[in-house]
Amino acid sequence: MSGRPGIDVPDHRGRTGLEQAGRDLDRNPDVVVREVELTSDGWHVLRRTTFDHRRRDGRWQTLQRETYDRGDGATILLHDSARSTVLLTRQFRFPAYVNDHPDGMLIETAAGLLDDDDPETAIRREVAEELGVAVGPVEHVLTAYMSPGSVTEKVHFYAAPYTPHDRTGPGGGVSHEGEDIEVVELALDDALAMVRDGRIVDGKTIMMLQWWALSR
Repeated sequence: MSGRPGIDVPDHRGRTGLEQAGRDLDRNPDVVVREVELTSDGWHVLRRTTFDHRRRDGRWQTLQRETYDRGDGATILLHDSARSTVLLTRQFRFPAYVNDHPDGMLIETAAGLLDDDDPETAIRREVAEELGVAVGPVEHVLTAYMSPGSVTEKVHFYAAPYTPHDRTGPGGGVSHEGEDIEVVELALDDALAMVRDGRIVDGKTIMMLQWWALSR
């Protein structure tokens, strides 16, 4: 019998044992993992997990949940206090487009997956690629699960000052990965107005704009 990619034999990213994630979890005595099934092993991983859960009234129930594992990520808000501006990105997002966004072009804080880097290293890489900026000291603001009902990803939120002199390149993303990113500089008040009227609808961006509005 031939091996199963991602389980018995390496998949296209060289991964095996993808169905093992979660089987050894024992931090919560009210949750007992029974089975983990790999349902999709594309670039990211979809699993179906069966587990027993003890309710607050003491009764046990058996549940199934699907989890989408895309790895953890990082995002950053670059802000210029002297000019009261922020530096953002604008790019096409098909999932938003297919779910009623008018054109799929979202304005966002620079962001990306960690891959094999620590969060600060990863966000410095993303800022250079997407915004063409070499940032100095960065501030860790918070870490949050953005969609905990189905997605495993944790996002590490950062902020850093910038000036026009910190631009070291055009930005725009990595073209061979299909990225086509526009660099957008906005006055903070204009960005907040765009949140109110629905022109900025990305969750992580809204969180960081509100954070800076409260912090400045």
